[in-house]
Amino acid sequence: MSSRNYKEAATLSRFPAWWSVALAAGLLTACGGGSDVTPTDTAAAATEQAAAVASTAATAADDAVFDASPEAALPSKCTSASRVNDTIPKLMECVTYSEVRKHQKALQDIADANGGTRASGTEGFNASARYAVKVFREAGYDVRRQYFQFRTFEELSPTLLKVTAPTMRDVTNSVLAYSASGDVTAAVTALPFQPADDTPGCEAADFAGFPAGHIALVGRGNCTFAEKAANAQAAGAVGVVIANNVDDGEPLNGTLGADFRGTIPVTSVTQAEGNLLAAVSGLQMRLKTDTRMEDVATSNVIAESKKGDPAQVVMVGAHLDSVAEGPGINDNGSGAAAILETAKQMAKVHTRNRVRFALWGAEEAGLVGSTYYVGTLQPWQQRRIALYLNFDMIASPNPGFFIYDGDNSDNAGAGAGPAGSDEIEKAFEGFYARRGIAFKGTDFDGRSDYGPFIEAGIPSGGLFTGAEGIKTPDEAALWGGQAGVAYDPCYHQACDTFTNNNAFAFNVNLHSVAAVTLRFAKDATPPGAGRTEANALGARASSAVLMRKGDKFIR
Repeated sequence: MSSRNYKEAATLSRFPAWWSVALAAGLLTACGGGSDVTPTDTAAAATEQAAAVASTAATAADDAVFDASPEAALPSKCTSASRVNDTIPKLMECVTYSEVRKHQKALQDIADANGGTRASGTEGFNASARYAVKVFREAGYDVRRQYFQFRTFEELSPTLLKVTAPTMRDVTNSVLAYSASGDVTAAVTALPFQPADDTPGCEAADFAGFPAGHIALVGRGNCTFAEKAANAQAAGAVGVVIANNVDDGEPLNGTLGADFRGTIPVTSVTQAEGNLLAAVSGLQMRLKTDTRMEDVATSNVIAESKKGDPAQVVMVGAHLDSVAEGPGINDNGSGAAAILETAKQMAKVHTRNRVRFALWGAEEAGLVGSTYYVGTLQPWQQRRIALYLNFDMIASPNPGFFIYDGDNSDNAGAGAGPAGSDEIEKAFEGFYARRGIAFKGTDFDGRSDYGPFIEAGIPSGGLFTGAEGIKTPDEAALWGGQAGVAYDPCYHQACDTFTNNNAFAFNVNLHSVAAVTLRFAKDATPPGAGRTEANALGARASSAVLMRKGDKFIR
């Protein structure tokens, strides 16, 4: 997931010491995503607040939810058979941290019983899907599992990368998922890195004159790893080494994507190592990978409300699978758990729009489940989805508060989402601002399940607390936590367990999931409602460029 191209949209400082003070001060207006707040923005925020909090008593109830301890138990009134959580304050009162953590604990227990993983294609994932089906079905939703095939990837033994001439030394590296097995020793030819080439290895012309039988050293950036590797193989390369373009001291934690069919080994190194290797005259290296791929079945879990306009669907999603290396309780048990409890507590609400919850399979293999789902929809079915909300990693232990930059107000990176994405962004901005939470934008870089929805022209948005990116000193001053440390130091590791969690960030974000979901479920004209075939096609045409501007399959 992306940790680049942020925009600062508020300037309040640390958490959690100030949050109850900010609430008491009545911070009600939303910031404009990095730009000055206009009178229209202010009026819209006031209107939204008035709709969400209809009275002083309701405001007090809302604030009480946030002033309560994150460990507070579910209020007894939330278990009443007559309770209907049809306002945002009532819903947030019942979507509690303690109940959401129970879902995470269930996922942890499932992983513990299945070799420490919930990866798609394993019994750990299947048990996770059965658990989700049970929660949705008991809440009263129409539920189905949508099955599909995908390729698993396994590194059977550590990948070897070694300089064999002019000197000899081992090189720290990280194999890209879906790399073929291979053992080659050859001369190395380096292509120009960024900034000399803004699209290194992305065009066949980049490999003009490449000496067949060499290993290609290529910089990361501006197209998928699979495109770089395919171009290298077509030019006669016997292996590929991709150098990171971020100076974080780490090789890439990346994937070529489950549909990659190259036959040469592909691995990655740090930016510093890539620069060092590129400067060596007469460089020769050995690259040895030992991998296995197989086709297996997995599924998405889809739950839909029985009421609401089926021509205006508010869709809310998170991936359910973990990586093979760990249980994935932040990535993405946090998003999945928040959605499960939101759905449970919204079950009795007669929403204006149909609400569809999705827990995706095989996201960690390259957004396979969500891509499959969107691909099965007819154009008229796609147009019925008014918007898509994505929640992937919302409880990182060293968190940032990031909102997907739907309007590209930071004017950087992949660009804006489809028309209506700006409204989704402002809804989350308003939620944070009313609670005194400083926030920044994060780019639509294709690293999570919003990707195929954007490609289909569906307005999208969501939240993110950070993955392997490093928290800056300015961000530590803004939010607290540790500068110079990853937002989630356990990203894609065995230590992403039940304890890998920030209670404050999760408590805020699970309420944001609930509040924004209900807001759009009751909205007469949600973003994206009434899209025509013409503007849907236009959005798809523009988003085709958007999806190519980041390394789409970086995990």
